[in-house]
Amino acid sequence: MAAPCALLGSITRRLLRAPGKLGSPQWAAPGAQSRGLRELTEVKVGKVTTVEGRILEERPQMCPPNPEGRCPVCRWNLKHKYDYTDVLVLGQFIRSDGGMLPRRVTGLCTEEHKKVEACVKMAHRAGEAGIL
Repeated sequence: MAAPCALLGSITRRLLRAPGKLGSPQWAAPGAQSRGLRELTEVKVGKVTTVEGRILEERPQMCPPNPEGRCPVCRWNLKHKYDYTDVLVLGQFIRSDGGMLPRRVTGLCTEEHKKVEACVKMAHRAGEAGIL
């Protein structure tokens, strides 16, 4: 018999897998949510442990103030509101080795990509801990 930890791990992985994607269980309902948080509940009755998962209600997402913006920075009106010390903002646009991600990955417009690139270089020179 499989160890309880291994069995629980496979059940949990199966429950957390998003329905509607490749490799998803065939019992997933068509049109089910492809993403979403699930709450796992574990019920023990004697020697039997049952793990159930139910999809939590999604909270309405915030709409950007400028939905027609060309890039994420323009959409959220952050055009002149960041500099080289904002490591949380700049950290979203760099690779693990410290280089810039390409525009096709980040979705930044040319103007903002150049500004972010300059800020990242300045942060590297200044030795900001979050960027290195």
